[in-house]
Amino acid sequence: MAPSDEAPTIDELEREERELQLDRFTNADALELGLLLVEAARADGAAVAIAIERGEQRLFHHALEGASADNDAWIVRKNRVVRRFGHSTLLLRTRAEGEGRTFEDQMLLDPREYAAHGGAFPLIVRGVGVVGTVTVSGLPQVEDHRLVVRVLREFVQRRAC
Repeated sequence: MAPSDEAPTIDELEREERELQLDRFTNADALELGLLLVEAARADGAAVAIAIERGEQRLFHHALEGASADNDAWIVRKNRVVRRFGHSTLLLRTRAEGEGRTFEDQMLLDPREYAAHGGAFPLIVRGVGVVGTVTVSGLPQVEDHRLVVRVLREFVQRRAC
């Protein structure tokens, strides 16, 4: 496995959450972020579904060619994890695995309802906290996570200029 294919460490995943925070998150921001994700997924040739939610409201959804309804079901299960615990699904999964357990067993959660598989990331507004989720489903979990982080990083950097 090439170093770039390795799963991020807990420290790296925690650093991403500290780094990728926003000053605000509006409906227009959700559209812009969603379109950036679609553009990146197309460029990568990724057959994924993308969803962005603020609270309980879905603000953006798109399924690229090759994505299926199963990807939407994964999005729902991944989002439940982020909404409940306020951290990325890959971070929570990696922490549990570091303790020799599955996340679902550790937290006593039904895996039919909760999926700590990479690809769901909290939308964090500085001074407010987690306000929503951005989620990708369709690639292997580390790749789902990396796509979200890469595009969210670009989105955050555009706002800093």
